Amino acid sequence: MAAKNNPTVRRRRLGAELRRLRVASGLKSTEAAERLMVSQPKISHMENGNRAISPRDVRDLCAIYEVTDQQVIESLMEMARESGQRGWWHPYGDLYDSVYIGLETDAASLHTYAPMVVPGLLQTPAYAQAVIGETIPRLTGEQAVTHLKVRLRRQHRIYDPACPLRLWVILDESALRRVVGGPDVMREQLEHLNALGAEPHITVQVLPYTAGAHPGLAGQFSLLRFADSPEAGVVYLERFTSDLYLEKPSDVRHFSVMYDHLQAQALTPDSSRDFITCTARTYGDAAINS
Repeated sequence: MAAKNNPTVRRRRLGAELRRLRVASGLKSTEAAERLMVSQPKISHMENGNRAISPRDVRDLCAIYEVTDQQVIESLMEMARESGQRGWWHPYGDLYDSVYIGLETDAASLHTYAPMVVPGLLQTPAYAQAVIGETIPRLTGEQAVTHLKVRLRRQHRIYDPACPLRLWVILDESALRRVVGGPDVMREQLEHLNALGAEPHITVQVLPYTAGAHPGLAGQFSLLRFADSPEAGVVYLERFTSDLYLEKPSDVRHFSVMYDHLQAQALTPDSSRDFITCTARTYGDAAINS
């Protein structure tokens, strides 16, 4: 999905541009809020991309920030109109990870390190169902079905024939050894991993226990980049109650270097495929002997 059709991405980029204009004007967020006659938190929410921004607010803020270029004003107002559109995920209700889904939908490439479970984009339906059911407390049957539908719908992004997501995945060996859903589910999941890893736009590497200490010990992270601004990016840190999104260039560079080190310590894609195949066989043997 192009950025122009993605309300999450457009909202965040519009917010960043409004912040830049405010800073260039020399105004603090409290001063901008006072002149717009709104609360300071509203200005913060708009600049952080946490809420839709009306074209009228954009027009008034441009006046406050003394923006005189009519083409710039019209462009920002168009971004505001697009930021109010609904993404494909909105009909599924209030999703805790809707911001990330919007970014993932628009990303040109995604580098992810997964220390505990196979990432959602690569999960089989049975594995995904087991992960959802076992990791989200007090989930009703209807909610579980919705979460599964959304997770599987997200996978359309890697099968997009026009512009498939360029995906790099580093899996800690723990993600392969952790039995989710039983031996049969694990065997199917690992065989699915190898099938996806054979695709030209997907790279899967395994970081074995023998690698010892490494930069990923702090936990899962993903790095998203976008076609219309390849020099920029967003680092996504998944947390149980409140996810973190890091966009400062220094943070993006830091995690890019971390990922480079993880790739260097991980098995090559070919060796990873062999490792996954051997691990899948152990689950097949376990299923036969059970």
